[in-house]
Amino acid sequence: MSSRLGKGLGALFKENVQFTEEVQENEVVVELELNELKKNPFQPRRIFDDEKINELAQSIKEYGVLQPIIVTQIKEGKGYYIVAGERRYKACEKLGLTRIPAIIRDIDYRLMAEIALLENLQREDLNIIEEASAYKLLIEQYQLTQQELADRIGKSRAHIANTLRILNLPDAVKTMLIDGDIEFGHAKILVGLNDSIMILELAKRIKEDKLSVRALEELVNEIAKEKPKKNIKNVKRDPNIEFLEEQLCKAFGTKIRVITKDKGGKLVIDYHDAEDFNRILKLMHLEDIVNIVE
Repeated sequence: MSSRLGKGLGALFKENVQFTEEVQENEVVVELELNELKKNPFQPRRIFDDEKINELAQSIKEYGVLQPIIVTQIKEGKGYYIVAGERRYKACEKLGLTRIPAIIRDIDYRLMAEIALLENLQREDLNIIEEASAYKLLIEQYQLTQQELADRIGKSRAHIANTLRILNLPDAVKTMLIDGDIEFGHAKILVGLNDSIMILELAKRIKEDKLSVRALEELVNEIAKEKPKKNIKNVKRDPNIEFLEEQLCKAFGTKIRVITKDKGGKLVIDYHDAEDFNRILKLMHLEDIVNIVE
């Protein structure tokens, strides 16, 4: 399999990136131990489709590894980084194999990063969080503006900007986005709220009530209209308490309120069902009492 990492994408670099997985002159295919291999540290894809890995494992079980993986020797220690073929590696691992055919090639880390980022972007193999992380790395590593990146990969600047903003969402909401519980359109609205507690509440409502993007827009507009009425008393809260609530919400992935009184106070933790309740208990390291509430 030979690939040229593209007109637009290749233009990010001084030279168009050329890469092939075919055996080159003076190269040989060797058998490497799986425990000698490490994943590409520049691989933006964090989630691999289990069903596809299982299908590949079945194919390897029947026919063997038809295409050797490409690796490069780790310069700072022992073993090899996988440059191309991580799915084949995972499938062999799933089968309990101990060795895999490989081509050892001298590839510098910059080229490894280019191959990992650009091939994934071209194949559209990345979820939206991985795509945003890839854009962020490209912008920082090559000192590009959002417009320069947009021009060179054939996306709009607005798409680049909106995708990057998604990284500012609470981790629990980003997980919901990856899992398909909310859509990119929902996420674009939520990230504009700048209120972690409200974002978490609305994200869970999207999932539970299956709200459309349009319905979420209308709901947010309604909340915006009602908000001034609630603030008539104009009671100022301690900013330290508000910061504490925000951090607790991010840590536990749910709404948490700290209610202070002259002496003492209350810590109120919201949960939506027994599964959510048990999830929170595990985060508190209270595994001994998990599943008491069902």
